[in-house]
Amino acid sequence: MLRVGLIVPRHRQSAVARNRLKRRLRELARLQLLPSRLPFDVVVRARAESYDSTFEQLSTDIRRVLSQLERWARPIPPADTPPSTVPSAT
Repeated sequence: MLRVGLIVPRHRQSAVARNRLKRRLRELARLQLLPSRLPFDVVVRARAESYDSTFEQLSTDIRRVLSQLERWARPIPPADTPPSTVPSAT
């Protein structure tokens, strides 16, 4: 089960801006990360540029993180197993 933590530093921003960014990141985690049910604990640390990002830009970044997590979650075949052969269509 995936768990998500958020770190939103001040970066000379107001409390309103920090809370807005936290709400956006929480919603993206709820919509994109949590349904994946991957076996990871993820900490999202917002950078200063995140305050100027649109919801779509943040969503793209979260999708990129999700694809990396999915790659890491793939099982690695044992070294002594020969690679599977796919018959050719010729």
